[in-house]
Amino acid sequence: MATSYEKLLALKVPEKTVHYTAKDCQLYALSLGLGSDPMNLAELDFVYEKNLKVLPSLSMTLAHPGFWARDLDSGLDWVKILHAGQSMTMHQALPSEANIVARSRIVDVIDKGEGKGALVYFERQLLDQDSDTLYCTMVQTVFCRGDGGMGGNQELKPVTHQIPERPADAALVQQTSAQMALLYRLNGDMNPLHADPEIAKKAGFERPILQGLASFGVACASLITLCCDNEPSRMLSMDCRFSAPVYPGETLRTEVWREAEGIYFRVSVAGREVRAIDNGFMKVRAAS
Repeated sequence: MATSYEKLLALKVPEKTVHYTAKDCQLYALSLGLGSDPMNLAELDFVYEKNLKVLPSLSMTLAHPGFWARDLDSGLDWVKILHAGQSMTMHQALPSEANIVARSRIVDVIDKGEGKGALVYFERQLLDQDSDTLYCTMVQTVFCRGDGGMGGNQELKPVTHQIPERPADAALVQQTSAQMALLYRLNGDMNPLHADPEIAKKAGFERPILQGLASFGVACASLITLCCDNEPSRMLSMDCRFSAPVYPGETLRTEVWREAEGIYFRVSVAGREVRAIDNGFMKVRAAS
């Protein structure tokens, strides 16, 4: 056994720091397709410094620890891991410029059993390096297909948010650009799977695929439009499961269902009738 439950919980992840500016906030929003219509004033606020707003999902790109499962002594079979889900809780809205420190750790493992894989939950917190203000807590769910039987919480079941069985209350359609994956790489995700056709084919795809967190960012921007009156500070949390890859240039449709406990959402790929993001749930702050 290359790894164990105890080894993963004890894994030391080095802190990482970064200084980001308004330019990074703008580049992130542009990489997600915001500003493609220069007359869309709501989107302009995310890409133009005059009244700059910051997308909460920028958190995903800040002080990222890199491919920790491979680069650290995790013992995981990193070739067989998949990014299965992502959650984000905003404690404070991100400013347009800050010195950030990221503190990361593995918080839990759900062991499905020998030959069935395991779910590893990797937490990352973003704090202001100067004031120690906590901005965001993120939890990445990693499906480790080759590491079942390591031990862990065999009885614990992952939380799944069930989409209501009725038509959506609202929807927003966004056409992604053919170069979106290449643009998104400039935020720091340099995985060649999203740029190199040969590597994409070796991985079983017809061409480079869009980053899962780019789809997450598109969903975040759409949810802020649909549910937050274009005010990113109203988003409190966002949680979802990745269920299918997206190719740059495809059209994404974000649908929302408003319920008393919060807002459910999913993202579908038009034309292929597949769900790129499913079992989504978000909470919002009431309008002031």
